[in-house]
Amino acid sequence: MMLACGGSPKPPPPPPPPPSPPVVTAPPPPPAPSPRDAALAEVQRLTALADEDPLLAPWQGPHGGVPPWDKLKADAFAKAFEVGLALQLAEVETIAEDPDPPTFDNLIAPLEHSGRHAGRAETLFGVMAGSLSTPEVQAVDKQWSPKIAAARDKITFNDKLFARLTQVYAGRERLDPEKRRLVELRYERFVKAGAKLSATEKAKVGAINEELAGLFSEFNKKLLTDENTWIELGPGDLAGLSPQLKATYAAAAGERKLEGKSLVVNTRSSVDPFLQWSSRRDLREKVWKAFKHRGDNGGDSDTHQTIARIVKLRADRAKLLGYETHAHWRMADTMARDPGKARELMMKVWPAAVARVREEVADMEKIARRDGLKGPFEPWDYLYYAEKVRKARYDVDENELKPYFELNHMIEASQWMAEKLYRLTFTEITGSVPVFHPDVRVWEVKDKDTGSHVGLFYGDYFARRGKRSGAWTQGYRGHESFTSTVQTPLTSNNNNFVKGAAGEPVLISLDDARTLFHEFGHSLHALLSEVRYPGLAGTPRDFVEYPSQVHEYWVLSRPILDQFARHYKTGKPMPQALVEATRRGSKFNQGYATVEYLASAIVDMELHTRPDGAIDPETFERDTLDKIGAPHEVAMRHRLPQFNHLFASDAYSAGYYSYLWSEVMDADTRDAFAEAGDPFDPGVAGRLRKYILAPGNSTDRAEAYRQFRGRDPDVAALLKKRGFPIPK
Repeated sequence: MMLACGGSPKPPPPPPPPPSPPVVTAPPPPPAPSPRDAALAEVQRLTALADEDPLLAPWQGPHGGVPPWDKLKADAFAKAFEVGLALQLAEVETIAEDPDPPTFDNLIAPLEHSGRHAGRAETLFGVMAGSLSTPEVQAVDKQWSPKIAAARDKITFNDKLFARLTQVYAGRERLDPEKRRLVELRYERFVKAGAKLSATEKAKVGAINEELAGLFSEFNKKLLTDENTWIELGPGDLAGLSPQLKATYAAAAGERKLEGKSLVVNTRSSVDPFLQWSSRRDLREKVWKAFKHRGDNGGDSDTHQTIARIVKLRADRAKLLGYETHAHWRMADTMARDPGKARELMMKVWPAAVARVREEVADMEKIARRDGLKGPFEPWDYLYYAEKVRKARYDVDENELKPYFELNHMIEASQWMAEKLYRLTFTEITGSVPVFHPDVRVWEVKDKDTGSHVGLFYGDYFARRGKRSGAWTQGYRGHESFTSTVQTPLTSNNNNFVKGAAGEPVLISLDDARTLFHEFGHSLHALLSEVRYPGLAGTPRDFVEYPSQVHEYWVLSRPILDQFARHYKTGKPMPQALVEATRRGSKFNQGYATVEYLASAIVDMELHTRPDGAIDPETFERDTLDKIGAPHEVAMRHRLPQFNHLFASDAYSAGYYSYLWSEVMDADTRDAFAEAGDPFDPGVAGRLRKYILAPGNSTDRAEAYRQFRGRDPDVAALLKKRGFPIPK
């Protein structure tokens, strides 16, 4: 082929473009975990942390695990509370976010199981705060009490959780009676705590709860400051005191590195014996005033402003929650239900008690005037001259009784009582498990018939610095069986007996012996529990004192006296003449005992039925006592500035009446044994265990009493027990 003349060659075609890289589509991001999956992951993470912390981890060792008292360090609790509360909230969140329809098994049972780690830390810290308090412990308490209260409210105010609970509650009739009762109680507790409130109202209630928690801690700290004081006695200040009591006060000084001196420490167990025996009226007055003015001395330890704020906040909270007063709110789930019923019972007893005080004072004044007493008969004279009247009228001297009530023998007696009534045995194992103080003793409790393990009982019997005053029972672990493992109870008694000199026995009064049996009754209630679910363990406030009070009955039973009330030197049992004199005098001084208690209970109820809660504690106390005609010669057992029952927590607020309410059942139960003709009658004891002690709150407590006794309790039994006339 010919090319045109002068033409140029055609250029080569351009190279093909490089191939385009393949389009790569990024994978879609993984879906965000659901709220429940996120909560489950958080539970897993926090559980791993908690299980490494000895304050949170499941208890190890024998008997189903025991508290690691040897691991207690105040500065470690902040981390433990942080992790434990976060874990509990995450556990609750998994329950609230469960996509399946709510049932007992996926809502109520997991709620019962939640909070185990946090609960263990709170139990351990509670013992430190009550029995081993130091400035470091008090600082942790002040910081964390409000935070713990806030965490509890976060659970109560969880809308999704409450909505699911409401659905289970609506279908409760399909459940068996025990599960139905648990659902009803849990629902009622949520509602009572504010679960139905608006968001704004919940925030207000939550703020009040946090502030109250801080104020309770503040009250405890201030009161403990005044209780850690004493009156120093010189060699000439011991007139009237027995050799044993002198040794006790010398030992108190030695404990505080004040050898060669004698101290009356500002706690009841030290003060009352001095008021009873000291012939130095000037010193009785000094000791009495120091004791009755705890929290009422001005300065940093004065509690008046703390109390006023607590009462005001309680009234405000009750109003937000839809109740007329704090008392109406507190009593909504008690046996009495209404403040009016509690007040009615108290005022049935009050006039007879006041009248008896007038009689007692008249008898004492005759002796006091012969002793040269001039001017009015004063409260610090009462116990001293009551002993003189007791001696003259019944030929009973408390100093004659004390040698028969040696502490160790009385501990043995209480445990023997439990064997006779309930077939329980106690074997001391002190030294084989950790304790929080060298004074603490431990017993393993078994069923005598089967030999099976029942639980552990801890006894912390002596007063010391950093331990709050009074006597109380504290549970470390309760009985339950709703999981695959039966959890056995761990319980403790805590007293403030004063140690004697080294090598000397500790002799206690008859009243102290009754206190020991009283607290042991609380522990028996725990040890004999057969409840399946933790939420059914706690009984109403005005029932809970009944199992403790009724066990005081056996202190003066003939078998106890014969076997255990033996003279600490001679080993001989208490002579029958002294026993009979003691029995004749058992109702002696009941005017004093009843007015002392009831004045406190009435003031408590009046205080907490003020709708506005606006009070001045000092004038309120005085005005209320004047209004009810309280005798000048008898002070309140607990004046407001030191009323730990009311202001260290909400527990007994508007509830101090409960001792009297419970005593009606207690007195009626004693009559049941008397009617049987045997203080250890197995039939009555068996019914007491079956209906009163074993079920916890798994059945209605009023109905439980009717099952036990065949009828409602009779208030006449209470009046007869105290030696007061029975109205016709």
